[in-house]
Amino acid sequence: MPGISYSPDKMLQARLFSYADAQRYRLGVNFNHIPVNAPKCPFHSYHRDGAMRTDGNLGDTPSYWPNSKGVWTDRPELNEPPLEIDGAAAHWDHRVDDDHYQQPGDLFRKMSAAQRQTLFDNTARAMGDARQEVKQRHIDNCAKADPEYGAGVAAALARLAAGSL
Repeated sequence: MPGISYSPDKMLQARLFSYADAQRYRLGVNFNHIPVNAPKCPFHSYHRDGAMRTDGNLGDTPSYWPNSKGVWTDRPELNEPPLEIDGAAAHWDHRVDDDHYQQPGDLFRKMSAAQRQTLFDNTARAMGDARQEVKQRHIDNCAKADPEYGAGVAAALARLAAGSL
């Protein structure tokens, strides 16, 4: 859907690269044109030719922009919003990063009350059969990200144990 982007979560960003890279390796550059993989809504890409092309290869449509046919025009309203950063943006060596809680805490604080409640309830249901020490360790980790996060998960786990979730 236009306007919805991926979160800046480091693990998600790595997975996004890995998943697409694995599909390109296994199926070819046009893996997203194979009917079972194709999105249900129209999309445009610069991929042409190559293995697994199933849609006529865009006929004589130019594959570059700008062009004299007026295709592939930029749509600024669909751009991702810029991420605010402090200082120079460069490669970050994750092995020297000891703060594993700031980023999830920032994401949690951006959530609405309803989104937070959904997170608490889903987490509690997913952890339902885990040992108590595992649940407590997760609550402690959530609290390091944001105290309200840890308290919400603990409350949802208590409701689940009481049978009211």
